[in-house]
Amino acid sequence: MRTITCEAHAKINLALDVLGRREDGYHLVRMVMQEIGIHDSLKFTVQGISAGSPYIALHTESQDIPTGPDNLIVHAACVMCDAYDIRDTIDIELTKNIPVAAGLAGGSTDAACVFRALRDLYVPEIPDEELQALALPLGADIPYCIAGGTRLAEGIGEKLTGLAPAPRCHLVLVKPPQGISTGEIYRAIDAMDHLDHPDIDGMIACIESGDLAGMAGRCSNVLESVTGKRIPLIGQIEAFLMGKGALTARMSGSGPSVFAIFEEKERAQEALEAFRREEAFKDCYSVCTDFV
Repeated sequence: MRTITCEAHAKINLALDVLGRREDGYHLVRMVMQEIGIHDSLKFTVQGISAGSPYIALHTESQDIPTGPDNLIVHAACVMCDAYDIRDTIDIELTKNIPVAAGLAGGSTDAACVFRALRDLYVPEIPDEELQALALPLGADIPYCIAGGTRLAEGIGEKLTGLAPAPRCHLVLVKPPQGISTGEIYRAIDAMDHLDHPDIDGMIACIESGDLAGMAGRCSNVLESVTGKRIPLIGQIEAFLMGKGALTARMSGSGPSVFAIFEEKERAQEALEAFRREEAFKDCYSVCTDFV
């Protein structure tokens, strides 16, 4: 029996642009992705068996996560077992901290954790690039989640370029209670005649030079033009946090989560405490965190 425990970190999109759509329906994007401190925890216990197929079991106390074969964690484990002829019993215990359906890649980062953990247990010589190619059919965010850090993502999200670490700062992260369909958001984007594209090259230059204010000022997400209209609370959250001293407050992914960037930890904590006192925001998930 062998056991390994891994952290699966959430991500935010410091900038997200949509450049078009491929014939297969996947959208071409250009994004600056950033790993953040909030994370799930996955414990893997593996036991060898003499013959037969692998047995994969997922356990969690979360009421929001199905544990059957359709779960992305189980699917990722099956892909690894098929690719590297793993036939063991694999028991996975998930402690869920990242909000679901939040635009934070919670499912993708859990799947990425499976790829990394089973690689480390069975085929440690396999590089990240091979794992990323294996993972891509399961989800376009998973290759980034395997790599982590601060990266430019292009193509459908699989073409990754490492950037300098983003300037040090502190975040208030908020998820409104409303949900949103990612497919619905992208269909609405496809129907739009004009998009205000983020200055991603300018953001990258600010990151490389350590210019926090310049980076924050270029945070932008084309999907917010759609999601923000469907969930007005997003704009209200952003305005509140900007009023509490945030350098910027923007939506991550297709939403509805909002991140606000603060230069000082104390200001971020004060803003979070004030946010939690507001009756209008009482049903929101909210937390302070940092870049990883």
